Amino acid sequence: MQTRIGIIGGSGLYQIDGLQAAEWVEVATPWGAPSDAVLTGTLDGVAMAFLPRHGRGHVHSPTTVPYRANIDALKRLGCTDVISLSACGSFREEMAPGDFVIVDQFIDRTFAREKSFFGTGCVAHVSVAHPTCPRLSAACLSAAIDSDITVHDGGTYLVMEGPQFSTLAESRMYRDHWGADVIGMTNMPEAKLAREAELCYASVAMITDYDSWHPDHGSVDITQIVATLHGNADKARALVARLPALLGPDRAPCPHGCDRALDHAILTAPGARDPQALARLDAVAGRVLGAPA
Repeated sequence: MQTRIGIIGGSGLYQIDGLQAAEWVEVATPWGAPSDAVLTGTLDGVAMAFLPRHGRGHVHSPTTVPYRANIDALKRLGCTDVISLSACGSFREEMAPGDFVIVDQFIDRTFAREKSFFGTGCVAHVSVAHPTCPRLSAACLSAAIDSDITVHDGGTYLVMEGPQFSTLAESRMYRDHWGADVIGMTNMPEAKLAREAELCYASVAMITDYDSWHPDHGSVDITQIVATLHGNADKARALVARLPALLGPDRAPCPHGCDRALDHAILTAPGARDPQALARLDAVAGRVLGAPA
C-alpha cells in the first residue's frame, strides 16, 4: 500500500507549501460537501491531501464544520494517515503560546454535531480508548523537534462546543478538576470519525493563549490569538514538510490496528442492513462491508 498523508488545517492554516502537481479537487460525498476543495499533490515523493477545516476564508464555525464529509473525502481520496492541526488554548503554565502539543487523549464536550457514520440500518461501535495513533503521533513529534518547535509529548484536549470561549469557572474546572491540558473546538467528532473510517489519526495542538484561568493573562483576547496564529501556521508548515521523509511512500499495516478498527465493530446482521445506509458507507467501511448491493 502507498502512503497518502491527509492534513486537516485549522485556524490560520489554509494551504501547505511545496506540493508538486498541486491541484484543488472537488470531492462529492454521501454526507454533503466537505469544508472546501482538497489540495492534492506530492511532497518529496509522497502523496498528500490538504483540507482546510474551516474552508478558505474561514467560513465554517466549529459547530458547522462538515466533519463526516471531511473524513469521508480524505478516505475517498485514498488517505492512509490523517494529521489534524488545530489552534488551542492552554491550561498549563509550561505549555505556552507558540508551543505545540502532541495530543493523545480527548474529553468530548460537544453536543450539536453528528458524531458517527453509523446508525439506524447499520450499527457499529468502535473503540476510542486510545483515540490517536501512536505511530503517527511519534512522526509528528519527530517532525516538530526537527523543526525546532517547542513541543510537548502527550496531552489531553478538552473539546468544547463553542463558538464562545470558556467562562472562568469552566476554565478552572477543566484545568483543576478534569485534568485537561489544552482546550479547543474542533477535534471531536473528527477523531472518532477517523477511527470509524479506519484512518490513523494524530492531533497537533498549536497553542495560542492561556484560556481564561491564568491570573496574569485575563480573558481570551482574539487579537492576541490571531497574532499567534500566524507564527504557529509557519511552524505547522515546517512540521508538515518533514512528514514525508518520516512516513515514507510505502505503507505497512498500522501496528496499533487503526486501519482494522471495524473488524469486529459492526453489530447489525447482514440480512438486516439497510442498503441505503451501506451505500453511504462505501468509502469509510467498504473494506468490511464490500460493495453495496
